[in-house]
Amino acid sequence: MTQPEAPHNLHGRVVVITRPVGAAAAMMRRVRAAGGQPLHVPGMALRTIDDAATRAALAAALRAERVIFTSPAAVRVAHALQPLPADCPAIGVGQGTARALSRAGVRAPLAPSRQDSEGVLALPALQSLRGTSVALIGGEGGRGLLREALVARGAELREVHVYKRVPPRLDRRHVEPLLHALPPDACVLLSSAEAIGHLRQQLPPDAWAALRGITAVVSSPRLRAIAREAGWTRLVLARSALPADLVAAAGADFAAS
Repeated sequence: MTQPEAPHNLHGRVVVITRPVGAAAAMMRRVRAAGGQPLHVPGMALRTIDDAATRAALAAALRAERVIFTSPAAVRVAHALQPLPADCPAIGVGQGTARALSRAGVRAPLAPSRQDSEGVLALPALQSLRGTSVALIGGEGGRGLLREALVARGAELREVHVYKRVPPRLDRRHVEPLLHALPPDACVLLSSAEAIGHLRQQLPPDAWAALRGITAVVSSPRLRAIAREAGWTRLVLARSALPADLVAAAGADFAAS
């Protein structure tokens, strides 16, 4: 079932956060503010691609007529490599990415209300693209639907990867709490299929089984199907991958249980 966004109190509930190292702080603050206990078990790490070729490609991409950023991390890394122009014709895949663009100094970035590639592709600015230069800035892999649709619409597409997604380095700090500190009402927030795959590969079997034994709050119907295939049986669908929506869904599930 889809849970509404609401300020439910987590009442001390343990909430496992799988966002990458360096990208989980906002989620952890929100869980604490709702009265929960965040437990960070990163499903991946992000490694910046910082070389002359990438910086040159990014500089050229920022001059495109449409500049699409695929995630808040893409905004942060790109801005660190080269400050984003205030008048950049930027589009964010989701409201979180748009807010990151605003924090980077971009005026009036566009973003869809639907927090995924389909939502971005529905924006009026991306309907008639024949002969239009479009840049897609993000990490290696992912967003295949977005890439294919932009090319099919006639865009002159330039894609720039500013970071790599790599498996996380998990150690006893991450594994021990999964084995000994997960009460029955704990939940895990999932917003990446790649993170699920990394956790399956990196966690010891007993820790992986413990994680699959708690409720999974997922960010999309597609991810719900992936989590179910991975072994989760208790699943709650959030409105989106935004921290506010994932935490609200966790609170709603807790209040209903």
